[in-house]
Amino acid sequence: KGIERELICPACNELFTHPLILPCQHNICHKCVKEILLTFEDSLADGGSESSNQSSPRIKISSSSMDRIDRISRTASQRRSFGWRGRKRNSLTPRSTLFPCPGCKRDIDLGERGINGLFRNVTLETIVERYRQAARAAIAIMCDFCKPPPQESTKSCMDCSASYCNECFKIHHPWGTVKAQHEYVGPTTNFRPKILMCPEHEMERVNMYCEICRRPVCHLCKLGGGHANHRVTTMNTAYKTLKEKLSKDIEYLLSKENQVKAYITHLDLLLKETECNSERAKEEASQSFEKLSHVLEERKSEAFRAIETSKNLRLEKLQMQAEEYQGLLENNGLVGYAQEVLKETDPSCFVQTAKQLHVRIQKATESLKSFRPAAETTFEEFVVDITKQEEILGGLSFHSSGLEIPDINEEQSRIYNKALISWECPGKTDSADTYVLEYHKLNREEESATWQEIQVCSKSKVISDLDDDSSYAFRVRGYKGSICSPWSQEVILRTPPAPGTGFSYVQKVLNLRLLVLRAVGTSVESRAGYSLLLGSERMQVGCYTTLDYIIGDTGIAKGKHFWALHVEAYSYVVKVGVVSSNKIQKLFHNTHDVTSPRYEQDSGHDSGSEDAFFDSSQPCTLVTLGMKKFFIPSTPAAPKDPESRILPLPSSLGICLDCDKGKVGFYDAGCMKCLYECEVDCSGIMYPVFALMGGAAVHLEEAIAEK
Repeated sequence: KGIERELICPACNELFTHPLILPCQHNICHKCVKEILLTFEDSLADGGSESSNQSSPRIKISSSSMDRIDRISRTASQRRSFGWRGRKRNSLTPRSTLFPCPGCKRDIDLGERGINGLFRNVTLETIVERYRQAARAAIAIMCDFCKPPPQESTKSCMDCSASYCNECFKIHHPWGTVKAQHEYVGPTTNFRPKILMCPEHEMERVNMYCEICRRPVCHLCKLGGGHANHRVTTMNTAYKTLKEKLSKDIEYLLSKENQVKAYITHLDLLLKETECNSERAKEEASQSFEKLSHVLEERKSEAFRAIETSKNLRLEKLQMQAEEYQGLLENNGLVGYAQEVLKETDPSCFVQTAKQLHVRIQKATESLKSFRPAAETTFEEFVVDITKQEEILGGLSFHSSGLEIPDINEEQSRIYNKALISWECPGKTDSADTYVLEYHKLNREEESATWQEIQVCSKSKVISDLDDDSSYAFRVRGYKGSICSPWSQEVILRTPPAPGTGFSYVQKVLNLRLLVLRAVGTSVESRAGYSLLLGSERMQVGCYTTLDYIIGDTGIAKGKHFWALHVEAYSYVVKVGVVSSNKIQKLFHNTHDVTSPRYEQDSGHDSGSEDAFFDSSQPCTLVTLGMKKFFIPSTPAAPKDPESRILPLPSSLGICLDCDKGKVGFYDAGCMKCLYECEVDCSGIMYPVFALMGGAAVHLEEAIAEK
C-alpha cells in the first residue's frame, strides 16, 4: 500500500495501464498519451477554442497543461500557416511532435515518430500487476476459453497472452506440438513481451544502451540512426552497472532508516507548527483588514452625513420656492391676498397697503420670466474618487523589507519579432524565488488598462502575440513564498511597425577587386586590403570607386515586413535598403554605384537636377550610413542644409517595407522612431540589399526565441 503513489499515472490519477517512458524519463499510460495528443490536435484544428479543451471523461488535464497545449498549438499553427506572407525560402525541417508532460510540466519533443518511438515500461507494468493481484487476492481470474460458465484459470500463457484452466490448457497446448513449448506462469492479466524490440526498427531487438539518451537501442540505431555518434555500452554491462548503483543507493537509504524516521518526526512537528502559525497569521491579517474596514466605515458614515445634510438644505430651499410659486395661483397665497386688497374702496387705505404688495408682485413677475431652481438636484460634488485607493488596495500584499525590488534592464530588454524582458536585483539580500511580470498596451482611449500577468521562475521572459506598432508598459515584482516585493518602475517599449522578418546574406553581386569581403550567415564584413591600395593607383579625379553589394536570401512579394541590423562603429560607408528583382541585374552594369568627386559638397556639381537624375537612375532604394552617422537622402522634400540631414547613427537600425502601399521606412529600432521614409516601386519581388565600401561590418538582429 505504501508504494501506491509510485504506480499512479500523473494524467489520469489511476494505476498505470501499459505505461510508456517519455524522453524526460517520466511514465504515462499509453491511452493517456493518445488522449492528450488528440486534445492537442483538436485545439490545433479549432484554433484553441473552448470546445477543443473538453477532454475525455477518463483523463483529467489541469489548466496549466491546457495552457501549454494551447501554446504548442499556436506555435504549430504559425509554423504551418503562411504567416510570413510572400516570403520564399527553400527550407524543409523534419516534423516533430511536442507533448506536454504532466509529470515535469514541460513540453517534450517526441521526435518524428511521435508515440511510436516510445518504449513500453514492462518492469513498471509488472509491478502494477503484482499490486493489483495483491489488492484483489480474493478475485479469481477466469479461463478465457471455457464455455459458459467459465472455470477459474490455473495458468496463463505468456506467448498466447491468455489464461486457461487445466482442461483448456491441455486442449490448446497439445503435447508434442510447438505450443507445448510456450512459457506459462500463474494466473495473470499482465502479458509482458519476452523480448524488448526497438520502437524505431520494429524487427530488431535492443541489445545496447545509449549513455547519452539513457535508453536501450538496437545495432541499427547505432550504425545509421539518431545514436550514431553517441556513446553506447552493451545491455549486460548497463544492466550490471545500473543494478549495482540502484542496489547501493537502496542499501544506503535502508541504513539511514533511523535518520529518516527522525526527519519524519521533525516534519510532523513542522506540520503542526505550520498549522498554528498559519492560524496566527490569519488572525493578524484579519485584524489588519478589520482596522482598514473600520477606517472605511468611518469615512462612509462621514460621507453619508454630508450627503444627508446637503439633501435637507436643498429640500428646504426647493420647498420654500414651491410654496412661493403656489402663492401665485388664483385665490391662493399672494395672488389671493392681492385680489382681496383690490376690493378696498377707500383710496387712502388702498394706497397704504398696495405699495408694499406691488413690490412683491413685481418680484414674482420677474421670477416667472427667468425661472431658476433654488437648489441643484445633482450630487456630483459628492462622488468619491477611489482610483488611487483601488490601485493601492490592488497591490495590497505581504511586503518584506529584505526582498529587493527588481529593476528591468532596458539595455538587455528588446522587442523584435517578440519581446524579451530582462530584469535584475540590485542587491544580494534575500533573492526572490519567483517573479510576476505584468504588461499592458498603452491605449489613449482606455483610461484604466488591464494588466496581463505572467509567472516567471527566471530573470527574463519572452512574450509573444504583441500588436505591431504599439507601446507596452512592463513591470515586475519578486515573490519568496507568500512575501512579495513592491512593483518595479514601469518601462515602456514600442513594438516594430510590422512583423519581424528573418533572412541571411547571399553574395549575389560582389566586386572583390578592391575589398576582402566575408558574408557568413547573418553578418557581413568588408576589410580594405592591398588590392584597394593597388586599385587607388589607377584612380583619377573623375573615376568612380565601386561598392560591394550583398542581397538577402528572402524575397518579399506582399504585406508589411520589418527587419533590424547593427552597423559597427568603425564602418566607413554602408548603404542599406531594398531592391526589386526586376532591377537586380542592373547592379552588374550600373556605373553610378557610389558617389563620385563631382558630388562632393564643394565640387560645384551638387545641383538639384543632378541629384534628381542620380536618384532616379539608381536600381535600388538605399540610405547611407557611416562614421557613426545616418545621412538622410537628398530629395526635394529634404532640408537644403546638409548638416540638418545628418543624424546620429542609432545602435540598431530598423527597415520597414510596406509592399501594399509602396513605401520603405528607416527606424531607430531602439525607440521605433521613423528617421526617413520614401516611396519605392514594389512591382517585383523585393529583397533586402546592403552595400559596403572600405572597412565596414553589418550584423542582422537575431530573432528572439523562446529558448
